[in-house]
Amino acid sequence: MNYRWNYESPTPEQQEAAKALAKELGINPVLGKLLLDRGIGSAAEARRFFRPQLNELLNPFLFKDMGKAVNRLNEALGRKERILVYGDYDVDGCTAVALVYKFLQQFYSNIDYYIPDRYEEGYGVSVKGVDYARETGVKLIIVLDCGIKAVEEIAYAKEQGIDFIICDHHVPDDILPPAVAILNAKRRDATYPYPHLSGCGVGFKFMQAFAQSNGIEFSQLIPLLDLCAVSIASDIVPILGENRILAYHGLRQLNSNPSIGLKAIIDICGLTDREITMSDIIFKIGPRINASGRIQNGKEAVALLIERDYNPAFEKAAQINYYNEQRKDLDKSMTEEANSIVDKLDHSREQRSIVIYNEEWHKGVIGIVASRLTEVYYRPSVVLTRTNDLATGSARSVAGFDVYKAIESCRDLLENFGGHTYAAGLSMKVENVPEFTRRFEAYVEQHILPEQTYAILNIDGKLDFREITHRFYNDLKRFMPFGPENPKPLFCTLRVYDYGTSKVVGREQEHIKLELVDNKSNNVMNGIAFGQSSQARYIKTKQAFDICYTVEENTHKRGEVQLQIEDIRPTGKE
Repeated sequence: MNYRWNYESPTPEQQEAAKALAKELGINPVLGKLLLDRGIGSAAEARRFFRPQLNELLNPFLFKDMGKAVNRLNEALGRKERILVYGDYDVDGCTAVALVYKFLQQFYSNIDYYIPDRYEEGYGVSVKGVDYARETGVKLIIVLDCGIKAVEEIAYAKEQGIDFIICDHHVPDDILPPAVAILNAKRRDATYPYPHLSGCGVGFKFMQAFAQSNGIEFSQLIPLLDLCAVSIASDIVPILGENRILAYHGLRQLNSNPSIGLKAIIDICGLTDREITMSDIIFKIGPRINASGRIQNGKEAVALLIERDYNPAFEKAAQINYYNEQRKDLDKSMTEEANSIVDKLDHSREQRSIVIYNEEWHKGVIGIVASRLTEVYYRPSVVLTRTNDLATGSARSVAGFDVYKAIESCRDLLENFGGHTYAAGLSMKVENVPEFTRRFEAYVEQHILPEQTYAILNIDGKLDFREITHRFYNDLKRFMPFGPENPKPLFCTLRVYDYGTSKVVGREQEHIKLELVDNKSNNVMNGIAFGQSSQARYIKTKQAFDICYTVEENTHKRGEVQLQIEDIRPTGKE
């Protein structure tokens, strides 16, 4: 991918402020500037940022309807009613169901959980799910990470004498379902001050409120925070504010004392005895949980996440690991087919969006393929397949562009849709696909900004190699966990040279292992440039080049700092 580098040198005033803050904290001024960029202007604020405290979590009763939700749950427990915990089949939904089910099961046994089948029922609350509840004597359904648009299905449940409590974080429509309580900080009349919780995060706040109302110590909620961290990382929600507190302490739990199910996944994907980061969740733990719902049924993932014994948990983890291998094979073949279709589209280079449809594609993988297309072509992408008589699909977006609004502009063509700024799901009649394609493209062309049409590397600071010390790396780690609105910092160093020992590595010789020097120090800096072997010939000419990178710990040589190179360009090239 061709990147544009975006770096704005700090003004003299910013430099002075960064230096002053850095001096008070005893850190590099470049890191002082990172704090200022995040709206942190004092040493006291910085210390709170570096060490988020659980007692800073917001009062859960600030949620509109929280009192109603807790009262209805307490009423169900008092009457010994059967409760069903219902959730979406993705990572956020499965972790949310596992969290609420595990917590309530400590105090109450007449409880069940349900994950809809992606292929038979589709996304969200289904009539089949409601019928299952009625047949098993359920009187209260707690629905997590979905439900905010299930007006007809929840009305149907109400007719059957079944109440709903909705815990969702997706954007609602104007008409809300007839639930007893709706916990959603994105509803128009919301009273909760933090709108960015994951679905699992909303479930956690519900359990926090339930615990408060029943005199249960907050310490009993702490073991569930590892599930929150997994959901926050996987659902790509902002990691500032309350999410930062939940993710920070969730990672601590995941590293120190994970639940049995998550420990089995950690072991099965080779993360044992390593410090687990948000990246490990995104690329290793999350995809395995997701694979259950993509290939088989998300209920298997929940069964693993609530398992209490290690041996059966490991067997379940091995099974979802097998699903993940199947998912990767499907992902590879479908992405190749999708790229081939895009390359053959008329005027594809002039188009601002991608919409492709293939009725043979596997529904469980189309979201991943949409993500791949967005990464390669850097355009909002919609990938559709056929499910029964409908074209169903997933959309992904580029930085700064709201794909949900683009889909919403075509709502008269759709049977159903929902999602976020950067990811959405939708369904329509097959005959509507051509018109949807035309109108989606027209909306994107009209609303996308020029700077949203190419990949940008937003560089946080310039460094000399002499500044990249173990202390610098340890101070940088205090900014973790990284994610949206607190991205992993990108740095650049100008005029670097091959030390003479850089080489191409990898099974297909696709990466470069670098040993570099700059003009400012005698340090030889190690780096890895994944998928950039095409740059090796230039590097070996001994000419100067510029690098953009993140600072990492070398996982093969513990304690050694290395650079993960994001882009390489000849010095002087803009």
